[in-house]
Amino acid sequence: MSEAALKARYRHDDSVAIHRNAAIDLLIEHRSVRAYLPDPLPEGTIETLVAAAQSAASSSNLQVWSVVAVQDPERKARLAALAGSQKHIVEAPLLLVWLIDFDRLTQLAITRGVPAEALDYTETFLLGSVDTSLAAQNAVVALESLGLGSVYIGGIRNHPAKVAAELGLPPRMFPLFGLVVGKPDPARPASIKPRLPQSSVLFHETYAWTDRQHDSAHAYDDRLRAFQREQGMAERGWTELAGDRTRGPQSMAGRHVLRTVLGDLGFALR
Repeated sequence: MSEAALKARYRHDDSVAIHRNAAIDLLIEHRSVRAYLPDPLPEGTIETLVAAAQSAASSSNLQVWSVVAVQDPERKARLAALAGSQKHIVEAPLLLVWLIDFDRLTQLAITRGVPAEALDYTETFLLGSVDTSLAAQNAVVALESLGLGSVYIGGIRNHPAKVAAELGLPPRMFPLFGLVVGKPDPARPASIKPRLPQSSVLFHETYAWTDRQHDSAHAYDDRLRAFQREQGMAERGWTELAGDRTRGPQSMAGRHVLRTVLGDLGFALR
C-alpha cells in the first residue's frame, strides 16, 4: 500500500499512524467496484470464497448462513430488477446472495424430534445477521487478494419475498444482501472513498458526543465533496446525505415494511 492509499481513506494531510503489513494494506485499499469485465471467474473461485467465508467467526458455531451463487444471466437480470436495476449486477459474472439460514437447524430439529423455538427470537435473528455479514466480509477480503472486485447489494432487501421466491427459499431463510463479484474494468477504475475521521468513531473508555465529533462530521462533508468532484458526481455533504437517508420511511426503498415481510417468511421475532 502506498502512503497515498491511507491519505485517500481519510483525505487529510495528518493521516493516522498505523501498523503496516500485506493484510492491512489490502484492507485500506478496499473500494466498491461498479464496473466489471465480462470475463468468467477462474475455476475454483467460488469455492475459495466460501472457504474463506466459513473461516469467519460464528456465534456458538451455529453457522446460520448460506449463500447462493447466481451466474445465469437471466436470473441475474431478474434479481437486478428487484434490487433497483443496478447494471453491475448484470455486467459482472457472479452475484452471491447471502442468506440468514434457519432452515438447516429447523430441519435437523425436526429429524431429532426436538423443538427449535430459540430461532423465533430477535436475538437469534441478529446473530444470523452478524454471522452472515462476517462471512461475507471474509469473502470480500479473499476475492480482493485474488485481484477481483466486489460491491455489496443492499437492494436485495427491497423485495425480499420476491427474491426468496426467485431463489426457491423455504421459510426461515432471509436474503440479507447480495455481493457482485468480478474482474474490475481497468478502463473504469474505482477509487478509494474517504471515510469519517477516526475522531468521529473512536472513543476511549466511554462514549460521548462532543463538539469535536460535530466538527469532524462537517469536516468530512468537505472531503466527501472533493471526492465527488473528482469522480464527476453531484456534490453533496455527508451530513446532508445521511440526513436524507434516515429522514423517514419514504427514504427506505420499501424496506420500512421489513418486519411484516419477515413474519411472512417465517421469522417470529419475539
